[in-house]
Amino acid sequence: MKWIKLTIETTTEATDMLSFLLNEKGVEGIEVEDKIPLSEEDKKSMFIDILPELPPDDGVAYISCYVEENMDMNELKTYIEQELEDMSAYMNVGTGKITIGETEDKDWINNWKEFFHPFRLEDNIVIQPTWTEEFEAKKDDIVIHIDPGTAFGTGSHETTKLCIANLKKYIKDDGSSEVLDAGCGSGILSIIAMKLGAKRVYGIDIDELAVKASVDNLKLNQIPESAFEIVKGDVIGDTEFAKSVAKIGRYDIVVANILADVIIPLSGVIRPFMKKDAVFITSGIIDMKEEAVKEALIQNGFKIIDISYMGEWVSIVAGN
Repeated sequence: MKWIKLTIETTTEATDMLSFLLNEKGVEGIEVEDKIPLSEEDKKSMFIDILPELPPDDGVAYISCYVEENMDMNELKTYIEQELEDMSAYMNVGTGKITIGETEDKDWINNWKEFFHPFRLEDNIVIQPTWTEEFEAKKDDIVIHIDPGTAFGTGSHETTKLCIANLKKYIKDDGSSEVLDAGCGSGILSIIAMKLGAKRVYGIDIDELAVKASVDNLKLNQIPESAFEIVKGDVIGDTEFAKSVAKIGRYDIVVANILADVIIPLSGVIRPFMKKDAVFITSGIIDMKEEAVKEALIQNGFKIIDISYMGEWVSIVAGN
């Protein structure tokens, strides 16, 4: 199906009113592009280590919307032009230039999957996406079936690979390791921990969709429900929730493949979750923030045990 994309060049001052008027006209899915600096709340919700560098705010904004090709575009364009003229009497609406183009109806959420194929991690771990052809695994391979949905974690990213290497190193051979996966995403680290011989995993994520993806993927990999628990919650911002998790068990391994800016405050609250000889495996740390994470860990009573690198990413293992 073809969609018509309509873009209005206007001002940041006029975006709210124009968005409202388009909505009144029955136009949905409005997109606003501007150069307004990100608020602290925006930064916290973006889950990225390197924030985008925006050019200086010039007050210009672009409002785009997508409408079905059977809509009368001349009528819509005339409506917008009239509303812009009326608005110009009491606010700056900018150039008011309207651009109309055509775009295809695509499944943007799932299109990336066509480029993602089975691959091997470490020596004997194979990642098998659920939507691809079966990988010819070797006899001793550990095959992980995964569909991350909209959650982070296919196993292909350097930060995940670093975590997996450390899980292989620190999970006990006697099958007694209990693992806390903080920020479990797709559940890939929880699954691999269990496949490597962990006794039990407990996963936490602030995203409800990630919790669902983790549960689905653990079941997909035949992990018994008695061996895992995945919950939605915030151990940094919710003190009562953190206390409830700490009561469930003290863990041999805590693994957090998140971001440096989350690991730093997490290092201040995670020790009550850990046994005396436990390890805290961290990843998702861009190299320029390595020192800041190390400093936070040390200040919060941890000892740095191990540091590993892959590309521009760092994994730090700390102990009590």
